[in-house]
Amino acid sequence: MLLDPGLNLTLRPMKYPVFYDMYRDAISNTWTVEEVDFSQDTGDLSYRLSDAERHLVNRLVAFFATGDSIVSNNLVLNLYKHINAPEARMYLSRQLYEEALHVQFYLTLLDTYIPDLKERERAFSAIHNIPSIKHKADFCFKWMDSIQDLDELHTEADRRRFLLNLVCFSTCIEGLFFFAAFAYVYFLRSKGLLNGLATGTNWVFRDESGHMRFALEVVETVRREQPELWDDGMKDDVRRMIREAVDCETIFAQDLLGQGVAGMSTKDMRQYLEYVGDQRLMNLGLDPIFGASNPFPFMDLQDVQELSNFFERRVSAYQIGVTGEVAFDEDF
Repeated sequence: MLLDPGLNLTLRPMKYPVFYDMYRDAISNTWTVEEVDFSQDTGDLSYRLSDAERHLVNRLVAFFATGDSIVSNNLVLNLYKHINAPEARMYLSRQLYEEALHVQFYLTLLDTYIPDLKERERAFSAIHNIPSIKHKADFCFKWMDSIQDLDELHTEADRRRFLLNLVCFSTCIEGLFFFAAFAYVYFLRSKGLLNGLATGTNWVFRDESGHMRFALEVVETVRREQPELWDDGMKDDVRRMIREAVDCETIFAQDLLGQGVAGMSTKDMRQYLEYVGDQRLMNLGLDPIFGASNPFPFMDLQDVQELSNFFERRVSAYQIGVTGEVAFDEDF
């Protein structure tokens, strides 16, 4: 079974081909940070953004600077050693590369957006000195560090702890914290602002959606192989986790929007977070608990399949061609 201790190295016959297909799809979606043009963004930051919008952007990039590093550490220290299928580890290896690429993108973003060295240092250490970001980091560590002392998953209790880590990783961090951050970016894009940030975010969004799909497939595979793990106690823990994540991200929204950003309110953002939280629960086969609808019509514009530039820039194509239809409506 997928969580059995050991190190299976046999790729043929392939037991979980879906993971190999995900690996190949990820390879076809290769991009580089050097393709992102920030030239218009610097002018927007200097002359077009309000003080409240600058505060939003600074907080947002400060979160970006640390968020993917938390994800990468969990991927290497916790996920890779316990998901025992070579084709799945191939995907995780590719995901680690993509997380490093995202870190490079956000590093370039901070160096471009925040010229003041002191302010930049503060952004890089956001989990220590910005309370709303520290609160999010504490949430991540609470749910994800619980298995760092586990070398192997022998008992049902150990495997439940692993599943909770994976659910937090996929639905709360990548599937809610990052998706909320993308909503701020696309809100600014809808006002014709920060096109470079939006271009890079299109590609990060696509990567993160793939990461979430992989993790959810792992969860579903384990549920098929060991349905006794997904009991009422596990479901209650997942619901509690999602509620905590929505509350945690609401605190961050209050920080970002606290200075009064025209066109986006904390009330609407809370509704959006509840909407996404319900989507994540349904991704896991659970009933929604919030009953919220999507309050942001600008998210309907989001389609990262070879996105023809909304602002008359070049087509945001991947370095390697992408084929097929892509729709992320259910993930918003």
